[in-house]
Amino acid sequence: MDIRKLDDDICVAPQITVDDVAEAARLGFRTIVANRPDHEEPGQPAMADIEAAARKHGLNWVYLPVESGNIRDSDVDRFAPLLSDAEKPMLAFCRTGTRCTVLWALSSARSQPVEPLLMRARQAGYDLSGARPRMEQQAREHQD
Repeated sequence: MDIRKLDDDICVAPQITVDDVAEAARLGFRTIVANRPDHEEPGQPAMADIEAAARKHGLNWVYLPVESGNIRDSDVDRFAPLLSDAEKPMLAFCRTGTRCTVLWALSSARSQPVEPLLMRARQAGYDLSGARPRMEQQAREHQD
């Protein structure tokens, strides 16, 4: 399992398997967030099977499917509360981890400076420079 840390509360990963759930629990994760829709590609593990494994290992499960390459503001609105409300640490996954990272960055930009978020994503192996304008928009729209 290729786990990449974004901050102390959340890590992201490419598609996980049912067997990976036990390892996630052993590593101390408390919540698993699935951002990949079921049946996105042939051969992908069923989300119901991963959910069952998560529950078996005492982990919280959140299924928040997001279409690849089409993250809407409503998706960010559903993801953002997880950063404050979900039991931590969280492991979010999708096909490559990019979708989860973009959701984290857009959500976090509502309350944190954009540049450090871009740097943390880059350190985790995700170049979100193309998302900067949208992150800045999230910051402007959600200023107190």
